[in-house]
Formats: sequence, structure tokens, C-alpha cells
Amino acid sequence: MPQQDGGPRPPIAREGWGYITGLALLGILLLAMGGYAWAILFLLLALFVASFFRDPERTPPSEPGAVVAPADGRVVAIEKTGDGGQMIGIFLAIYNVHINRSPVAGAIRNIEYRQGKFLAAFNKDAAEVNEQNAFDIQTESGENFRVVQSAGLIARRIVCWKKPGDILGRGQRIGLIQFGSRTDLHIPPGYEITVEVGTRVRGGETTVARSSQG
Repeated sequence: MPQQDGGPRPPIAREGWGYITGLALLGILLLAMGGYAWAILFLLLALFVASFFRDPERTPPSEPGAVVAPADGRVVAIEKTGDGGQMIGIFLAIYNVHINRSPVAGAIRNIEYRQGKFLAAFNKDAAEVNEQNAFDIQTESGENFRVVQSAGLIARRIVCWKKPGDILGRGQRIGLIQFGSRTDLHIPPGYEITVEVGTRVRGGETTVARSSQG
């Protein structure tokens, strides 16, 4: 069954309704005033923003030891980390779903926010210097998975829906990044990466790594 996060949710994240309502009302007002071209533009923008904030249900795999993508998008980096683990970087284009999800079942051990720059999310330096929010998620076996939300050139607001101590299911929603971004997943040693640079993934559903322990 899809991860419900406490029950069925609206198909659009609540953070988007202010933008959508404002654009739609402006479009309707312009339409009433006879400004048809501008009215169509603002109504189309309202539809685009509604699409950006869409929040679909996802069905995580039931396979033991599977690690799922924390975000929709394209894999732009796979790198070794200093602790012997690996990092998978996912670039979220503006047309992707921007909800971030937990890659594994576990408890949030720590959340760390850092101010920073706003380089384009596909820039190789973005993960190091951009504004970001990092979740440390500890599994029952004691392994730590880190999900890092990084703002991009357009994205200027990272949204976090969880707090330290919260218990997460695999694929459960943890937050979003508004208007284009990057999400990095740090995986501890003992896992085999199942994607490659260029692979397109779906948050909460695509398996990006498996435990080498079976």
C-alpha cells in the first residue's frame, strides 16, 4: 500500500495554495477587466504552479534492504564518501515532483539547517555551498542515512515537515524544496548502488541501492 503519512492527502501540497489562489484570482480579475491575454497568462501560471506542487501517492518497494530515491529527478552524481559509503545526487528539474521522502524506515536523529548561496542546482559546487537542510535518519540496525535538501538558483525556500525523534516509514514524506533544487542521499558502507548517472528516479519508489548483506 502507498505510504499514507497518517491518511489520504490532497493532491497538491498546502504550501502551493497561496501561489495558486493569488495567480488564479489575478487572472480572473484581468479577465473581468477585458485583459484577455494577461488573464490567460496568469491562469496558465496558476496551472503550472499547481503542477509543481503536486503531491502524488507513492508505493515503496517491500524488498528488505532496499533504499529508495528521496526525490524525483535525474541522478547527476554518484561519489564515494569519506566514511566508505556513497553519495547519490539527484537534480530536480522544475517540472519534477518536489516532495522529498525518506529513503529508509528509521528515526530522525538530527536535522541541520545551513544558510548559503543559490547556485544552479546542477552546478557541481551547489551541494557544498548552497542553502541546505540535512536529515540524519537512523535505521533499527543503527545505520545512518543522510538526506540533504539543497536550494537552487530559483528555489529559495526549503520546507521541512518533520522534527528530530520522528519515526519514518520507507518512502514517507519529509518536506519539499520550492521551484527547482537538488537532493543528495548519503548511504553508509555495505550497500550496492543500483542506478547510474543519468538515471531518472521517482521519490519513494525507485530503488537506488540494496544492502550487500541481502
